[in-house]
Amino acid sequence: MIKKSFSFSSSSVNYYFNADFSYLEQLVAKDQAVIVTDENIFSKHQRKFKGWKSIVIKAGEQYKVQATVDDIIQQLIDLGADRKTTLVGVGGGVITDITGYVAGVFMRGVKFGFVPTSILAMVDAAIGGKNGIDVGLYKNMVGLIRQPSFLLYDFSLLKSLPKEEWVNGFAEVIKHACIKDAPMFKLLEENKPGYFQKDFTDLAKLIQRNALIKTKVVVADEFENGERKLLNFGHTVGHAIENLYQIPHGHAVSIGMGVACKFSETVTGFKDTERVVKLLKQYGLPPQFEFDKEEAFRILKSDKKKNNQSINYILLNKIGKSQIVPLSFEQIQILINDL
Repeated sequence: MIKKSFSFSSSSVNYYFNADFSYLEQLVAKDQAVIVTDENIFSKHQRKFKGWKSIVIKAGEQYKVQATVDDIIQQLIDLGADRKTTLVGVGGGVITDITGYVAGVFMRGVKFGFVPTSILAMVDAAIGGKNGIDVGLYKNMVGLIRQPSFLLYDFSLLKSLPKEEWVNGFAEVIKHACIKDAPMFKLLEENKPGYFQKDFTDLAKLIQRNALIKTKVVVADEFENGERKLLNFGHTVGHAIENLYQIPHGHAVSIGMGVACKFSETVTGFKDTERVVKLLKQYGLPPQFEFDKEEAFRILKSDKKKNNQSINYILLNKIGKSQIVPLSFEQIQILINDL
């Protein structure tokens, strides 16, 4: 097991890489913890949850809403949870987002930690303290930034991950390579997803590399005043498409990256769109998608990243180097229509 600690504005977070789920008992006593998970994870790993108080919710992005939050809080009350209770989110991005949010509002804030079970959660969703829920078509419109106490990485949990979730998770890996790590982009080009599915040693290294890329960005800019915005590469149009068409997060981000590359060609003179598109396809991700441009633009205009009549768009200068470019809604509309 590898332990790494990172200091944020109001707390420090311990990362436990190559740990076993059973190590959770060393981090929080069973009588002071409540696990939040979903039906899929619970049914696959039922034995691991034995002896733990657990709240099991329905699986899927459509349940990342206030009604589910209310339900979890009622169950916490019924279980006798108090200010000394620690919530543990065991699952993918929906579970980590909603558990962190509940922990931030229940009794004005209780401790929480995560055991991410998907690649997407391990490299992205569980890291950085962004917790929240969706409102209608608007992704993560309500939430807060609050850091977990710990992240426990048990890579064996990935063995039961459905193929589509492997694909989904690699979108965020490719995103990190595009914005921050050209050598990792090359490493991904040299391999196929099947290689990482078979070689858990290299997969563990890849996940740790990605977790540390995101963590270092967040430590430097916890509340997204500057560099953290780079992590939104592919997410601006991606989020609009995701909820509009109910497609998986990774697929939406992939489409968003394809769009951002095309925007980059026009705005920054980016020349490697084809390389990014080829890599996305190599990992089973869709770089293009026919979407309702007018409706996507309407949703985008309500994006929480907007600033009056413009939005901070993340564009690429070259692979491994990105920048924040304020684009007016007028510019964005022209760029979208030219796709």
